[in-house]
Amino acid sequence: MRLLLCLADHAGDVVSIDELLNQVWQGVIVTPDSVYQAVTSLRRLLGDDPKQPVYIATVPRRGYRMVATVSPGDDSTTLPLASLAAANDALERDRTPIAGPTPHLHLYRRLLVIGALLAMGCFAFYLLTRPNPIPPAATVAAAVPNPKSIAVLPFLDLTDTMNEEPFADGMTDELINKLSQSRGLQVASPTSSFYFKGKQVTVAQIAKSLDVAYVLDGSVRKSGNTLRVAARLVRANDGFVVWSETYDRSWDDKLMIQDDIASEVAKALKASIN
Repeated sequence: MRLLLCLADHAGDVVSIDELLNQVWQGVIVTPDSVYQAVTSLRRLLGDDPKQPVYIATVPRRGYRMVATVSPGDDSTTLPLASLAAANDALERDRTPIAGPTPHLHLYRRLLVIGALLAMGCFAFYLLTRPNPIPPAATVAAAVPNPKSIAVLPFLDLTDTMNEEPFADGMTDELINKLSQSRGLQVASPTSSFYFKGKQVTVAQIAKSLDVAYVLDGSVRKSGNTLRVAARLVRANDGFVVWSETYDRSWDDKLMIQDDIASEVAKALKASIN
C-alpha cells in the first residue's frame, strides 16, 4: 500500500530504487530486492503486464513510473489512486461504525480489501523466495568464480519505437552461442541470463548469482536504415567497464547482422578476459 501511494504521489515521474527505499521502507534496513518483490506483487494484484503496463512501468536502470492517470474521483464505485492517502488518513481518524451504505463506507471497504490482498501477497512471496540461512563456515568457503567466466545479459531495445526487442533478444542469444565456442571460456546459459531481463539488479548481484567474473550487456538503436549495436564488458568484482564497442550496420539481413557482430565481439573479448 505504501509503495502504491508513493508511486501515485509521483505519478508521471520516474522514482528511483533509492527514493522508494527511503520513502516506503523508511527506518528499515532492506535490500533493493524488497522493491522488486513488492512491485512484482503489486503488478500481480493489479493485473498489470510489465511489457505493456497500464499502471506501473519499468524504466531501465532508473526506476519505476506510475503511468496510470491519477486524479481525484467522485464515483463511489471507483478508487482513484490519488484518493488512497486521504481515505487512509480518514480511516485512521474514524473507526466508528457507519450507518447505511454511504460512499465513504464503500471506500473504506475497498481500502481494507486492497490492503489485505497486498499484505498477504507480499508475505506469501517472501515465504516462497526468502533465502536459506548460510552457515558461517559455508560463507568463508565460498568459491571464487572462474576468471574466464561470463554472463551475457539481454540487450536493451533503445529504438525510438521500441519494437526491436526480438532482434535484441536474438543478438543476446547469438552472443551466448558464439562465446560458448571459445575454448576455456565458461558462459552462463541463456535461461539463466534471460531470468534477469527487465529486473533492476546490479552487476555485482547478477555475477554473484550466476557465479561469473564478467558481465556483458548492451543495447540496440536505429536511425533510418542504420542499426547500431553497442556492447560493453563489465568486471564484476569492481564494476569497471574493461571493454566497449559500437557496431553500425545497414538494416538488411537481421540474421547476418547478429552473426557478424557476435563474431566480432567474441574475437574482441578474447584479449579482454584473462
